[in-house]
Amino acid sequence: MITLKGKAPVLYTERLQLRLPERADYKDWAHVRKISRSHLEPWEPTWEDNHLSKEAFLNRVKWTRTALARQTALSFVVIQRENGQIVGGVTLDQIRFGPSQAASIGYWIGREFARKGFMKETIPAVVHHAFVEIGISRVEAACLPTNNASRRLLERTGFKYEGVAQSYLEIAGRWRTHVL
Repeated sequence: MITLKGKAPVLYTERLQLRLPERADYKDWAHVRKISRSHLEPWEPTWEDNHLSKEAFLNRVKWTRTALARQTALSFVVIQRENGQIVGGVTLDQIRFGPSQAASIGYWIGREFARKGFMKETIPAVVHHAFVEIGISRVEAACLPTNNASRRLLERTGFKYEGVAQSYLEIAGRWRTHVL
């Protein structure tokens, strides 16, 4: 079994760098999230009042380090290599070792960066890392049935439809059924 070994990996694609968030990322991250709010809110858990605050972001940075040390999650900011701009984020979460060797993937992309192929580069890089470097044998994904862009993205990056999970996640204040 391969483990995370406490290392903070940095992944590269043709146009992107994926790395753990750092304190200095706050302004860029908050800006992308703020201007993308209407684009993201229909698909995400309800934002807390302090969602875009520096304190909330620094708590997220701390959580990513703790999750890495505990080998339960890897959370990356997705950055354009050419200009250093944060375009989104991706998390490999609920990492499980033992008989299941599995994890779940979740992601978001800023509104102005959507449909430019950034997540189509990101997801295979993270999945490859999960299989080869961590030793995971299964990566799961879930999205709302009405999120056609996300469903197409998952299919294009090799995910297969497995079914429907009733009341799977609380999104926009309601427990919602998801496609697995």
